[in-house]
Amino acid sequence: MIRRLALLILAVAASFSAAAAQGFPQGFRTPADLVRASLVAEPAAVAGAQPFTLAVRMQVKPGWHVYWRNPGDSGLPPEVTWTLPAGFNAGAIRWPAPERIPIATLMNYGYEGEVTLLVPVTPPPSLDPADPVRIQAKLTYLVCETECVPGSADLALTLPVGNAEPDPANAALFARARAALPVPALWPLSLSSQGDTLRLDFAAAGLKPEAVRNAAYFPYAETAIDNAAAQVMSVDGTGLHLTLARSSPTDPVPAALPGVLTVEAVDAAGTRRLAFAYGDEPVLPAAAAPAATAPPATAPAAADFDALTLATAAAFAFLGGLILNLMPCVFPVLSIKVLGLVRHAGEGPARLRLHGLAYTAGVLASFLALAAALIGLKSGGAAIGWGFQLQSPAIVAGLAYLLFAMGLSLSGAVHVGGRLAGLGDGLTRRGGLSGSFFTGVLATLVATPCTAPFMGSAVGFALTQSAGVALAVFASLGLGLALPFLLLTLWPPALRALPRPGAWMETLKQVLAFPVYATVAWLIWVLAQQVDPRGLLAALIGLVLVGFAAWAWEHGRAAPPRAGRVAQAAAALALIAVGALAVTLPRDRAAPAAQAAADGIEPFTQARLDALVDAHRPVFVDMTAAWCITCAVNEATSLNTKAVRAAMAERGVTYMKGDWTNQNPEITRLLEKHGRSGVPLYLLYTGTGEPQVLPQILTEGTVLAALEAVPAASGRSAALAR
Repeated sequence: MIRRLALLILAVAASFSAAAAQGFPQGFRTPADLVRASLVAEPAAVAGAQPFTLAVRMQVKPGWHVYWRNPGDSGLPPEVTWTLPAGFNAGAIRWPAPERIPIATLMNYGYEGEVTLLVPVTPPPSLDPADPVRIQAKLTYLVCETECVPGSADLALTLPVGNAEPDPANAALFARARAALPVPALWPLSLSSQGDTLRLDFAAAGLKPEAVRNAAYFPYAETAIDNAAAQVMSVDGTGLHLTLARSSPTDPVPAALPGVLTVEAVDAAGTRRLAFAYGDEPVLPAAAAPAATAPPATAPAAADFDALTLATAAAFAFLGGLILNLMPCVFPVLSIKVLGLVRHAGEGPARLRLHGLAYTAGVLASFLALAAALIGLKSGGAAIGWGFQLQSPAIVAGLAYLLFAMGLSLSGAVHVGGRLAGLGDGLTRRGGLSGSFFTGVLATLVATPCTAPFMGSAVGFALTQSAGVALAVFASLGLGLALPFLLLTLWPPALRALPRPGAWMETLKQVLAFPVYATVAWLIWVLAQQVDPRGLLAALIGLVLVGFAAWAWEHGRAAPPRAGRVAQAAAALALIAVGALAVTLPRDRAAPAAQAAADGIEPFTQARLDALVDAHRPVFVDMTAAWCITCAVNEATSLNTKAVRAAMAERGVTYMKGDWTNQNPEITRLLEKHGRSGVPLYLLYTGTGEPQVLPQILTEGTVLAALEAVPAASGRSAALAR
């Protein structure tokens, strides 16, 4: 590697020295003289949720060359940086099979003449027909002869929104580009070491020596072999064999050597160049259809919802809502509900039934409002799902401030209307009924970070149906959440079992403030994953202002009228400042902390997942968010245990984590593909076939049992070699 970089630096320096000696205007060849780059789209128009393919075309001056993903002994591969509209996602480059290009004593891997790099692009589900799609790309490359010239090109194109049919004018270009791509391996490969060489044996039984004129192997790893050494080919009754010189005989022998095999095949039609991919490079099938006609990557698999009807989805949603009452994110509100029942235990049964109905109405109204907002935003092309409101720092901060004010009320620091502010007494002349309604609203808001069993498939089904069906499913979910409290108010024996109000309630009320404060601390931690340090400081100042507003309000109640009005005005100004802080939180954080790769966990990208799956590598995908308490519990109890991590290491499982704390269209599309609208989602790719979807509530035993389907790393390598 050091030698290659040194040679590259010398080559680039030599090119500029020669240019300076000649005087730039006459002798210097600019990158634009050497490479003509263009950006071409396969379809004539773009449609929502219809993947399509872009081509980065590079026409290279004769005698010059650009590089493959592994450039060989010198050089750098082309890189493309995309600027896409919101919701669009560009996949990994599909690299054509390279050629061996000797330069003095070096061997480069690259392309001469012309090369077309294909890139798959997935648009969001919905697009505005009146808003054309503007795509921009920054291409950087190194073009070399005996000297090297770095270059770049700003590429752009605009496509209308419409039917994503292939553009006949570009059909020949894309056909040639796909024909140049490696196809899935035709012959099994086994690898062995013989001293200073590696032997690649391709099990091509029946292959005749006269049918192959030449073969070459291009490894993806840059230092795996001596690139400039001859590759010795032989063909016998067992297949095709290549002997490669190792780059360093002292290095450990690799267990596998992913790369591309090229073969010059001779038949009655003449000589053809074939290319086969082995390992982690995403490849297209030999008879791949144009990407514009491929099924949408964002569409859920049909099997995900085949067994669901409106009735079963509503039943699943109802059961999920019931279980939400047992989830940790609802515990603080449960404490407030229990205190509310105790407070109203002395009232008549009819009045208590009204409290239950008011609470249920608050839950249902909130669920339907969230569902309507979610449906409306998704229909407008937003890549969001269940819990989307907690992806907004302003909402997270606002919820923290509200709960902090409730905690202060429970602690006795402030009294609103002389009653418990969290339960809403004194808000209207009808006393606690409005308080019960708003308790239902709050229960819904704090329940959204949790996903219960049955709930994920029901919500995923709802968001693929009409608005009426979706609202019916969300109403069933809300009814399940509200039912336990409603039954307590409707069932007389339960009411008689409640204790009578007394002095003990003041102590209980103050004790119940602490779960609320704990929730505030958790929300601030979530906010710290979403904003930069300035935003976190602003949020903490907001908490101080909430405390000041509570103090000023309470101080004004006991002060003379004039001083009281001043104090209450100060409280109002503090609350206005709190609102301004919440709305204007700085949000410059580059990536959530949970996204950072650590402890052997890779951050999720669709391109990396595609590469691992195409290489038949086992992968465990963990879709999570900082505000998802269910996710945190699963990680602590079932995913980060020594037994589970050891089992993953033994089987060579790549652990990928996708962080949905902030909006991420790639994660949203993967969730939707598997019939989910929110986190958590756990997928286990065993190396073959479709992934296994694990339950949303995990145990260590569940994960270990699923990992049993993945063969040990040594056994899998042997199987691949065969």
